[in-house]
Amino acid sequence: MNGQMTAAVLYGKEDVKIERVPIPKLEEGEVLVKVQVALTCGTDLKVYQRGYHARMIVPPALFGHELAGVIEEVGPNVKGFKKGMRVVALNSAPCGTCFYCSKHQENLCQDLLFNNGAYAEYIRIPRRIVETNMLAIPKHVSYEEAAMVEPLACVLRGLHETKMEIGDSVAVIGAGPIGLMFVQVAKLTGCNVISVVKRDSQVAAARRIGADSAVQITAVDDPVKAVRKLTPDFRGCDVVIEAVGRPQAWEWSIDMVRKGGTVNFFGGCANGTTVALDTQRLHYNELTLKATFHHTPETVRKAFSLICENKIKGTDYITGEAPLSRLQQVLRHMLNRNGDIKTAIIPGQ
Repeated sequence: MNGQMTAAVLYGKEDVKIERVPIPKLEEGEVLVKVQVALTCGTDLKVYQRGYHARMIVPPALFGHELAGVIEEVGPNVKGFKKGMRVVALNSAPCGTCFYCSKHQENLCQDLLFNNGAYAEYIRIPRRIVETNMLAIPKHVSYEEAAMVEPLACVLRGLHETKMEIGDSVAVIGAGPIGLMFVQVAKLTGCNVISVVKRDSQVAAARRIGADSAVQITAVDDPVKAVRKLTPDFRGCDVVIEAVGRPQAWEWSIDMVRKGGTVNFFGGCANGTTVALDTQRLHYNELTLKATFHHTPETVRKAFSLICENKIKGTDYITGEAPLSRLQQVLRHMLNRNGDIKTAIIPGQ
């Protein structure tokens, strides 16, 4: 397929331009998808704000990574997919053969192949993603819901690694899309969930999604004390998940967790960030500190099942839609923390 398409190109810090660019040409095993919806997310917002991503993107570059659409064209030797199929294509795929893949840590693959460019009329899906991380969407699942697979798969990886149990008290710091997903899935798991948020709109969103209680950091003197107050004997939570990516929140996490508890540093901080840790507290309280990054083919499929079974609803997270031409305004609006969770960007409009 020849010709031009409209696409968002990231040039640097808070600099995205909507341009006409060539429609990607396909090589063996590749697929061209006509994007029906691309969702905004916290990672894209950070990339927009910082002008880069340590692992995924170097500007100038096509931008965006949560998408669903229709196959427009298939390259030579593509198996299992044909023109007209509704699909969700993930933003990466592991090699399957390196040391980390052999250890079932495909998210740490030495040759993890990333794919960006969801904010566009068309996107080329590389062969490895077609073979490993592209899924056909059932008729009863909307494009918007299917596009939620990527962030949910990351959350499921985080929960699996944190090993929370039914009845655990879990604090989730942050109420962006990822924080809210952690709240919802932890609640579905049977945990007692405390959502630690900043704004009034986030209190309402966290309660709506399943939080048993919410601590608004702007309404209390000490967020750590406020969270501990909500736990038996003030001992702290069994699990704390940091889903903001701020050094102060990383430090709060360690103070909010009980002796013998687990902290998951899920939010990625800016390059060069350091935090201070109380070595006495870590050692004598036997704390487990974890960090989880990205997703694996296994968690992708688990996330897809939850969405197809309607256990996680896209409508809980998608709070608006906008044409591709308004992407820069949407991202700027999100920087102001306006209460929107996710916006569905519609390239065809």
